[in-house]
Amino acid sequence: MKIGIIGAGNIGAALTHRLTALGHEVKVANSRGPETLTELAVETGATAVPVAEAVHDVDLVVVTIPQKGVPTLPHGLFDGVPDDVGVVDTNNYYPQRDGRIEEIEGGTTESRWVSQQLGRPVVKAFNTIRSQHLLERGQAAGSPGRIALPVAGDDDDAKAVVLTLVGELGFDGVDAGGLDESWRQQPGSPVYAADLDADGVRRALAEASPERAADFRG
Repeated sequence: MKIGIIGAGNIGAALTHRLTALGHEVKVANSRGPETLTELAVETGATAVPVAEAVHDVDLVVVTIPQKGVPTLPHGLFDGVPDDVGVVDTNNYYPQRDGRIEEIEGGTTESRWVSQQLGRPVVKAFNTIRSQHLLERGQAAGSPGRIALPVAGDDDDAKAVVLTLVGELGFDGVDAGGLDESWRQQPGSPVYAADLDADGVRRALAEASPERAADFRG
C-alpha cells in the first residue's frame, strides 16, 4: 500500500518504521517541515514530504498528531482526495496537553471531533497501545497472548483495510463498532494501554463507561 502519515511523534515514527519494514510505501510529514525528518527517512526508507503532499497519491492516511493540532492542519487538506482513501485517527485527548476542548468535554467522541475538523470520515485505531509496544511486540497470528487492538469506524471498507493492516503489524484487530462507540477505547478506559488479547479487548470494551476518567477531563 501507499500510506501517508501526518505526524512523526512516538506513534507516527513507530508506524513509519513498522510499515516500511513490511514493504509499504510511506510518505511522512510533520508541522515543522520535511527537512526535520531526514533522519527518520534515512532510517526507514520513507519519503519526507510537506503535510499537504502526504494525503495525495496514497491508499490510506494516518493522522497522528496532538489533538490540539488537528484544527491547525492546512485548510482543505483533503480537497481532491478520492473518497475511497481511508483516514486513520490515532489521537487521544489529553486536556493537560491539548487544553480544554468543549465539544469533547460535552460528550462528542474524540475521533468524531477529529472527523468534524477534517471534514472526512475517520477510523479510530492505534490509540490504545504504547508506541514502544507497537514497535516491538507484534507477533505472528495465533501466538499465545498476541496483543489485540480495537478499531472503530463507520465506513466498513475503510475499517476492513485498517483491521488487515493491524494484523500485518502483528496484532489481532477487534472491530469496536461505529465511531460513536469509540469512547470505549479512550484514555482511562479498561482497554487503554492494557495490552490485552482479543477476548480481553472485547470484555474491556463491553465494561467501559462513557464517563471520562477524572485524570482525562479538562
